[in-house]
Amino acid sequence: MIGYVFRRLGQSVIVTVLVSIIVFLLLHSLPGGLVRAQLGPKVSALAVHNLAVQEGLTKPLPVQYLIWAWHALQGNLGFSYKMNQSVGSLLAEYLPRTMLLVGAAMLLAVALAVPIGLWQGQRRNRASDHVLTGTMMALYSMPSFFLGVILIVLLNLEIHAFPSTAQNYGQSFAVDFADLVLPVLTLCLGNVTYFSRYMRSATIDNLLEDYVRTAYAKGASSRRILFRHVLRNSITSTVTMLGLTLPYVISGSLVIEALFDFPGIGLLFWNAAQTRDYPILLGVILVVTVATIAGNFLADIAYAAIDPRVRYT
Repeated sequence: MIGYVFRRLGQSVIVTVLVSIIVFLLLHSLPGGLVRAQLGPKVSALAVHNLAVQEGLTKPLPVQYLIWAWHALQGNLGFSYKMNQSVGSLLAEYLPRTMLLVGAAMLLAVALAVPIGLWQGQRRNRASDHVLTGTMMALYSMPSFFLGVILIVLLNLEIHAFPSTAQNYGQSFAVDFADLVLPVLTLCLGNVTYFSRYMRSATIDNLLEDYVRTAYAKGASSRRILFRHVLRNSITSTVTMLGLTLPYVISGSLVIEALFDFPGIGLLFWNAAQTRDYPILLGVILVVTVATIAGNFLADIAYAAIDPRVRYT
């Protein structure tokens, strides 16, 4: 197990480095370049050259990347020339809100999907199972922004229950509960459908196993078998998918935060892309990459902890 942990850590470092290199090269190859984004399109060639020399942009790209990577390891992710603030301080301000949004959405999705999938698996091929399956597929097929618009219409415009945008937020981490409801529901509903389908399939597979028939033969109740044995063996698939879907949830939060004007790194990234604030774009992508890899790593460890039959060599 210890050897597996160290191998996964090594793989995570390699993936992080490769992603940072690819993104660094892509951002430096965008039309206009970094200097034009700072000075504007009508600036003179002399001013462009002077700023490029000043910021070291005339050096070979591998040298530029190594300099940036060295600074990033020290916590210096650059300076936002549009917001006149360091990228590190901006991430420290916006990232916790995104973590709160994504964490709440994922926890709610799992809390709903596990009992739904377990119940569907036990009552497979019945009318209630078919109705829930159709509902879940309809929700799964909806783009996240469309689902968000539907929630805005129903819960904001029709019954005025929750605000459609984050009304008040400053430099602090705090976010009003009401501002979280619609973004969390939008992220949650799409993932409930995804997790519940895997939970349903795993439950059906486990109900057909020999140990379930043996438990019934010994006189164990259906409730005891379902919650003491089938649940534990079925939930491993959901834990695995939790790590695998984390990249899609984080990337999906970009659209959700822009839609609801939620003050997270998704909104920060959206605004930086519109203003061509490249240091912010690179910093956000790097942080999201690290968070995604860390989520997958923790999911693998949790999988082994939940199911003691799993052994990694």
